[in-house]
Amino acid sequence: MNKSMLVGAVLGAVAVTAGGAVATYKLVNSGPEYAQVLAVQPVKQQIKTPREVCKDVTVTRQAPVKDQHQIAGTVVGALAGGLLGNQIGGGSGKKIATVAGAVGGGYAGNKVQEGMQERDTYTTTQTRCNTVNDISEKVVGYDVKYELNGKQGQVRMDRDPGSQIPVNKEGQLILGQNQPVQ
Repeated sequence: MNKSMLVGAVLGAVAVTAGGAVATYKLVNSGPEYAQVLAVQPVKQQIKTPREVCKDVTVTRQAPVKDQHQIAGTVVGALAGGLLGNQIGGGSGKKIATVAGAVGGGYAGNKVQEGMQERDTYTTTQTRCNTVNDISEKVVGYDVKYELNGKQGQVRMDRDPGSQIPVNKEGQLILGQNQPVQ
């Protein structure tokens, strides 16, 4: 074999081997890159949940009045006052005392019955309800601070990414829900 042919074959083999090594290195290193997570802060939202609260309370009410104008008390008072007035004096003084006793007794009987009606009460139990709001917090996302290629950035994600965020071939973060959890 000729010397130049041998040198050409060796150089060709070296070139093919070097090319294969470079291609293999690129294949091995072409896997996903990751951005380093520096901090994760949960984002919370207040939720108000209404609910009804009921309790039994004691209520005092005035009994229904049957004699709204206190006629019975006025009549009984007038009769009693007239009888008492009739016992006093004699002659025309007796008539004046009877009339004055009837008028005074009627007024007094009216006021006595009115007071009795006001104090005539009954007690019942009623259920009273009102709406109150229970307040709770729900995590709606995560503010994530990261570093990629020496630069810091921040992004909101729907989940806690862990310690790394995958990066695509164009150098952009992969934020989808189907990314693997680290």
